[in-house]
Amino acid sequence: MTTDPAGLRRVAITGLGVVAPAGIGAQRYWSGLLGPGAAGGRSLEIEDWDPTPFFENAKQARRADRVEQFSLAAAAEAFEQAGGFDAIGVEAGRFGTIFATGVGGLHTLEEQIQVRLEKGERRVSPFLVPMMMTNAAGAAISMRYGLQGPNETITTACAAGSHAVNYAARLIKWGVVDAVATGGAESAGTITGLAGFQNMTALSTSGVSQPFAAGRNGFVMGEGSAVLILEEWSSAEARGARILGEVLGGASNADAHHITAPSPGGVGAIACMRLALAESGIEPGDIRQVNAHGTSTPLNDAAEAAAITEVFGPNAVPVVSTKGVTGHALGAAGALEAAALLLSIEHELIPPTANTETPDDGMEIDLVVGNARPWTPGPSISNNFGFGGHNGSIVIAPAT
Repeated sequence: MTTDPAGLRRVAITGLGVVAPAGIGAQRYWSGLLGPGAAGGRSLEIEDWDPTPFFENAKQARRADRVEQFSLAAAAEAFEQAGGFDAIGVEAGRFGTIFATGVGGLHTLEEQIQVRLEKGERRVSPFLVPMMMTNAAGAAISMRYGLQGPNETITTACAAGSHAVNYAARLIKWGVVDAVATGGAESAGTITGLAGFQNMTALSTSGVSQPFAAGRNGFVMGEGSAVLILEEWSSAEARGARILGEVLGGASNADAHHITAPSPGGVGAIACMRLALAESGIEPGDIRQVNAHGTSTPLNDAAEAAAITEVFGPNAVPVVSTKGVTGHALGAAGALEAAALLLSIEHELIPPTANTETPDDGMEIDLVVGNARPWTPGPSISNNFGFGGHNGSIVIAPAT
């Protein structure tokens, strides 16, 4: 058995699947991240989405909210890349599902409220509850592949994706399970959902996400899913799996400051990143890339930039936010950004921060803008911060 410096089991990433407005499938998603940023109005959605290839028939697909549809599509790609459940060779009871979402099946809930208002209570779908519940996506993956280990859903707002991946990795490190399907899914761009975000002035008034730019004034809603297959390192190595990367460690903490605003100066984010580095057994100088939360909101970006500078030093490490292309997918953001980091390692390029030419005055960060930047892949950190004061950081490294 292979262990890390702390004597815990190492965690290999052997499968990756993505569904996003930037592209369906991991490599299409990567191509999208290298392209220009999208102007999405209030929301970036996956156009011409067809869920039927991922279900036995169209009726089954209709009985799943978009969140569940996206998760099963991403899981299919991830399991295929990993070789499939049988090839992984882990007992069903030691194969977990740790998934994330921010709000779950909001489309279904809003549609059925409208049905009730127009047609009465008796016309509300009996599938409302299983379609809208936040654990539906993770449960669907568990049932689709017969995964009988821990099946848990994390709903810590926009930090949920990072929390899920790190918690899944810890279960392997601690010997609770030997493999986990993890990640997140979200589709919250409903009329009411968008109205709520707009009326709290969280959405961009220009319809363009501009992370860390002087003119930023809010995010553009995104949607999608990313699924990662994690395995105990020596087991993956023994079966000849292609290892995409390694989860070194991560952290979770709370600002305990405000329901929507980050703590001033990024105090919570600073502590979270330092905890993640400590769990990973590395120093700030070992980090080669920061995949920032970078939502394009004034307070979040300012606090995160200050936190990055405090932890790593002024302009010390390349920083990117991919939300100029993907929009902000809330509870799925951390999973989509972990996927971007793995693809950045594979292609030895850091994608640019779309729609931003230079960081705002006073931000001392080496923001990658304009074109993708070649790099020698090394340990990298991905940050996600959520309403409620939730902070999450995860450290991913190339396979060595």
